[in-house]
Amino acid sequence: MKKNIVLIGFMGTGKTSIGRRLALRLKMKFIDTDAEIENITGKSVTRIIARDGLIRFRSEEALLIKKLSLREGLVISTGGGMVLFPENVRLLKENGILIGLFASPEIIFNRLKKKKNRPLLMKGNMKEQIEALMKERHGAYDVSDFSVDTGNLSQEEAVEMIIRYLKEEQYC
Repeated sequence: MKKNIVLIGFMGTGKTSIGRRLALRLKMKFIDTDAEIENITGKSVTRIIARDGLIRFRSEEALLIKKLSLREGLVISTGGGMVLFPENVRLLKENGILIGLFASPEIIFNRLKKKKNRPLLMKGNMKEQIEALMKERHGAYDVSDFSVDTGNLSQEEAVEMIIRYLKEEQYC
């Protein structure tokens, strides 16, 4: 059985872009949970949250994680709030290696300031929203098996660090 590699972390830390590169390098299938939810529901994450609420979106995430935890050999990029629920973490860890990606609030702000598809950052000052959410989620990403500060690394350097860790753990 080949465990899944699950990228967790705050929005803007590079989970999707690094996940795609990692999957290519390891010849594994890549799944972005937000994109997968959009495919399943036929609605954008922004629309789900705006029309149906955050609770509905979180329940879609939980259903998806139950399905993905039964599969193997995937690189999974999760939504930033996925690990806020212990059951999600339990399921992800059951058949996965959790890789935490992080960056400073300033770097995240610079990466996201032009994006309009971040529903949790659309009210008020984006920089303040990022800082408040990061404070609220303090410690939530500590469930990872390995962490990478993507703030000053290229995507390729981050991928190399993850692959080095996986080799040390005799995963690949």
